[in-house]
Amino acid sequence: MSQAELAAEIGRTASWLSQVERGIQPVNRLPVLRLIADALGVSRATLRPDLPELDAPPVPDADEARPNDLDQARLLLSGHPVPEVLLSGENPVSHASLPELRAAVDHVWELTHADKFAELSGAIGPLIPRLERAVRTAPSKDRTELWQLLGRTYQALAAAFVRQDEPDAAWVAADRSIRAAEQSGQPLQVCAGIYRLAQAFVRLKRLDQAEHAATTAANALTRYVSTHDDPQALSVLGALHLQLATVHAKAGDRTRAKGEIGLARDVARRMGQDRNDFNLEFGPTNVEIQAVSSAVELGDAGEAIDLGEGLDSTSLSVERQARLLMDLGRAYAQRRQPGEALEYLLRAEQLAPEMITTHVAARDTIKELMLVAGRAASPELRGLAERADAKP
Repeated sequence: MSQAELAAEIGRTASWLSQVERGIQPVNRLPVLRLIADALGVSRATLRPDLPELDAPPVPDADEARPNDLDQARLLLSGHPVPEVLLSGENPVSHASLPELRAAVDHVWELTHADKFAELSGAIGPLIPRLERAVRTAPSKDRTELWQLLGRTYQALAAAFVRQDEPDAAWVAADRSIRAAEQSGQPLQVCAGIYRLAQAFVRLKRLDQAEHAATTAANALTRYVSTHDDPQALSVLGALHLQLATVHAKAGDRTRAKGEIGLARDVARRMGQDRNDFNLEFGPTNVEIQAVSSAVELGDAGEAIDLGEGLDSTSLSVERQARLLMDLGRAYAQRRQPGEALEYLLRAEQLAPEMITTHVAARDTIKELMLVAGRAASPELRGLAERADAKP
């Protein structure tokens, strides 16, 4: 295995691994030793026979020990929500009113955009079973809207699982959102669900599946908007182009990534304003935020900083604002400007703490800053590394 391959396998940076191999960076923590040993297919004792405590019971990694804010929602997703309705054919609960359910789903999306995942999990816990029962037992005149509300709820859950780095659960939630959207007769909402599905595939590092899903939906929408002046359809199409830009950037394909950003800019110009159709937040501002992210992914730090500095994202959600700040922090870290990198990462943390603690790229950047700083790391950087569990 190359250093880059092994580093990617264990979630560390190649420079850190290089220091380990050269004996500059000692590895004494059992969880880290176990991670490296498992990736190499050897025992921990092979790596560090001098540590007698290697025979002790394994200590859980910090990631394993930390409870996930969406654990309750993941448990809810693990089984079918209403077997008793299917078996009895009766309505075991009273229906909530449609206005109440609409408000509850809107609130779920507010929590998702604000990255308040613990509150989201608590809100979704009772909401999804109520909606799943209602779509099967409500009067037929209400079921179309109830399917639509259910699809929106599963889309929110898929988006949250992606941000919490739970892509397998995001896949399930996105798939359920697509089925519910189809039942509601809303093809654009189906395409929005496919966007969430592609996000899950990216986090699973299945770029081929992400590209296939997003391209299929984007091609259909391109044909549709050629004859329909529909801003909602344009929003979904633009978001899919941005998702494809992410796919190509992660694959290191600069030409195709920039091509998709260009297509998204064309769609945004046609729309002429920022919108939030299907909670995608697509518009000119979000295109530039994604252009910054793609540039960072491709290693074009200077371009990312030129695009991102001065970009006003305050009209968008907290999550989008924090993402821009995080990516600018990553760009400055690539430029070996640790002071500016730390400033932007701290600002991102202030807006959306969960993003810094769960986003792999953010944590890798913090680890890199710690490694470069060494013993001279500032108290602010050490505190950030501690909170994000991103110490080397």
